[in-house]
Amino acid sequence: MSNDARGGGSLIVVSAPSGTGKTTLTRLVLKRLPAARFSVSHTTRPPRGAEQNGVDYHFVDDAEFDRMIAAGELAEWAEYQGRRYGTSNAQIAAAAAEGADLFLDIEGQGGMQVKEQHPDAVLVFVLPPSREEQERRLRGRGVDAPEAIARRLANARREAEFARRYDYIIVNDELEDAACSLESIVRAARQRREKMHDAIARFAPAEKS
Repeated sequence: MSNDARGGGSLIVVSAPSGTGKTTLTRLVLKRLPAARFSVSHTTRPPRGAEQNGVDYHFVDDAEFDRMIAAGELAEWAEYQGRRYGTSNAQIAAAAAEGADLFLDIEGQGGMQVKEQHPDAVLVFVLPPSREEQERRLRGRGVDAPEAIARRLANARREAEFARRYDYIIVNDELEDAACSLESIVRAARQRREKMHDAIARFAPAEKS
C-alpha cells in the first residue's frame, strides 16, 4: 500500500494506571503495525541489569537533562522516585519525517504536556475492567510488597482522572479485544483529512489564486 493511501504516521500516547496491562497491550499492537515504533525515553537513572543505552532508555546525567529542558528539547518530562524521565522532540520529529507511527508509553501528566506541544497527538487511555481486577493483577505479578501495591492503587485513582481528557478509552478486559481496538485507532488516525492532502489533491486540485 502506498504512503498516500495509508496516510502519514501519528503520535500515539498510551497511558494507564498500574496493573492495567498497558505495556503488554502496546507491544502486541506494535508487532501488527510494521510502520510503528516505540519511543525510547531519556532518563537520569542508571541502567539496570542488561539494559542498553539507546535501546531501553537514553541514559543521561542531571546536567544533560537540565540542558534539554532549558533548550526546549523535551515534549514531556516527569520525576518518579527521584529520577527524571522524558521524551525528546527530536525523536518525535524523526518518526514524523519517516511517516512512522510513534508510541509513547507515559503517564497522564506527560500526555497533557505532549498534547500541548503536539495538538495532533492521539491520546489513548487504558483502564482495567474493575478496581478488583486491577488489584488482582498487581498481586499476581508477585513483585511488589503489600504497601507498594496499596500505593499503586491509590495513585491509580489520581492517574485515572486524566482519562476524562483523552481522545479514546480502552477497557483492557480481554487482551485480544483491547489490541484490536488500539490497532483500529492507530489505523484510523492515518486516514485523518490533514494526513491525506496528496490523495485529495489528485482528484480535487487546489484552485490557484
